[in-house]
Amino acid sequence: MDTAEQKVRSLNIWEGPVTIELLKGGVSNAGFKVTDATGNYVARVGHDYPFHQVSRTREAIAARAAFEAGLSPKLLYAKDGVMVLRFLGAKTYAEADVRANWQACVDIVKSCHRDMGKRILGQGAIFWVFQIIRDYGATLQAKGHARAHEVPRWLGIVDQLEAQQVPLPVIFGHHDLLPTNFLDDGQRLWLIDWEYGAFGTAMFDLANLAAANSFDDALEARMLEHYFERKADEALARAFSAMKVGAALREATWGMISEIYLNAPGADYVAYAAEYLGRFEAILLSHQKRFGK
Repeated sequence: MDTAEQKVRSLNIWEGPVTIELLKGGVSNAGFKVTDATGNYVARVGHDYPFHQVSRTREAIAARAAFEAGLSPKLLYAKDGVMVLRFLGAKTYAEADVRANWQACVDIVKSCHRDMGKRILGQGAIFWVFQIIRDYGATLQAKGHARAHEVPRWLGIVDQLEAQQVPLPVIFGHHDLLPTNFLDDGQRLWLIDWEYGAFGTAMFDLANLAAANSFDDALEARMLEHYFERKADEALARAFSAMKVGAALREATWGMISEIYLNAPGADYVAYAAEYLGRFEAILLSHQKRFGK
């Protein structure tokens, strides 16, 4: 029996007979659907990942706040690398679903920004993508990763992207808006998985949402206007475009770091990094064509 499954099965929170089913799709954690006499639950096994700046203590704080804010299902257990939440029985989005329902996705992200921060008690965190990429770059060089020779170029680009940001209010963001973190139960949308939940600005979530779900230029413009309730001026549009480049590079380097440290079932970190590195280069070229080098 798999060690992660054993850990879930041995929890003393279950009542009556227990069945456990492996959930597919996780790229950094092992997830299971658990059914006992009281109902259905999701159990996820994953320890602190300092190489990704992930703390399970902070994640649990964010998950509880997300439930209180009406964004996520209730967290029932969080200890020793295991989190248990109520099972939603909802559809997991793909990129096309996010694009087709982009307004609802932006609205729940905006609710996160509006309602989460005041509910975060205890240990907080900050998410600044440019610092994270610098940290990843240093690790790739220290570990002699196959792409370590590209790090100096990436860091030079990061400096330029950071300089193009504009002042925005500090909010609590999700910072991992892959399509699989949106769930639709037929009546409403849910936002799950708060590993990277932290204080920052809205710009990364918006850029991450666009970059991770293949928004085109027209959809990005509509998204910005919907979120900010005004058309984006040149400075805001430039900051968003720059952040989108950073979001794609962060995802690519995340894959490279995961290749070194993680081994989730079925995850191909090399392919994941390659896909997002291709997105990074394409988004960077588009950014430079519009706003200059």
